[in-house]
Amino acid sequence: MSLEPGWYVDPADTETRRWWDGEGWIGAPIPVDVTPPEGPPPPEPEPAPAAATPAAGQQAAGPGGRPDATPTSGTPGGPGGPSPWPGQPGQGGPWPGQPGQVNPWPGQPGQAGPGMQGPPPGWPYPHWPGAQPIPRPHGLPLASYGARLVARLIDFGVVFLLNAVVNGWFVWRYIEAVSPYLRESVRRALNGDTSTEGLPQIDDQAGGLQIAILVIATALWYAYEVPSMAARGQTFGKRLMGIRALPVEADQPLGFGRATRRWSTLGLPTLLWYCCGLGLVLQLIDAVSPLFDHPLRQALHDKRAQTVVVQLPRKRDPRTTPPESADTPGDTP
Repeated sequence: MSLEPGWYVDPADTETRRWWDGEGWIGAPIPVDVTPPEGPPPPEPEPAPAAATPAAGQQAAGPGGRPDATPTSGTPGGPGGPSPWPGQPGQGGPWPGQPGQVNPWPGQPGQAGPGMQGPPPGWPYPHWPGAQPIPRPHGLPLASYGARLVARLIDFGVVFLLNAVVNGWFVWRYIEAVSPYLRESVRRALNGDTSTEGLPQIDDQAGGLQIAILVIATALWYAYEVPSMAARGQTFGKRLMGIRALPVEADQPLGFGRATRRWSTLGLPTLLWYCCGLGLVLQLIDAVSPLFDHPLRQALHDKRAQTVVVQLPRKRDPRTTPPESADTPGDTP
């Protein structure tokens, strides 16, 4: 799934930000700490057409219409003129990649606009020399999967405690409604009895209690996560692990709408636990999706809200950090 068009930090130069049109980088870069304009950058002016010169291999006509064997100054091959042979000093041909030439490939320095969608036929497509650099959204490293997993487990623990307080009575009533059926089924299974005749009936209230439990659990999860993510991009677990969720396009709070979209992809399937555990399967797929996403390690809920999770720099404790020496290295008293 490709990113939506917008202003993003350039992976090749994390100090700048460029416009991504869905297929490649376009326009000139801007400093990363400058607020980008609304919409795509204005098209860059096309370069002025070069003055017409005689084609390579042609010679200026001399007196009588005969080719002049001596090139004149300023003509191709002549003194001071550009060389007609590609790759030679003074070349004037439009060969991509040469100094002073506009590169027509999208996303490359010197690009003139989105008119060209790839290199000329027969040319290899440009690629990173060696390994592609790891993105640093807004100058911060991406959070590791381990840190994200531990933060999510901490948040699940907090939500579980909230459910034990608020949802405990409904859970107890549900267990009382289904326990006679479960006890008898287990007893028969241990004795090798596979018959279903004479099993106690499950209380009619069990279905309603199960729905009430799932609705309350979903509401508690929403109330715990969405307000804190909207304001700070962090839950309690994320603060403990020193990670934060940020919009892809800017270093700013998520806002209530984006935080709701992000949570709903992972939280709303809780209501589908009633359907043979379908909601739990969807949540497990979402939970492992960052392992297979490159290069931003986005989960499915990150992709829907267009967010990334970054690792915040650790604050240095002045009580434990040794003071820097004022002496110049190498000097001795």
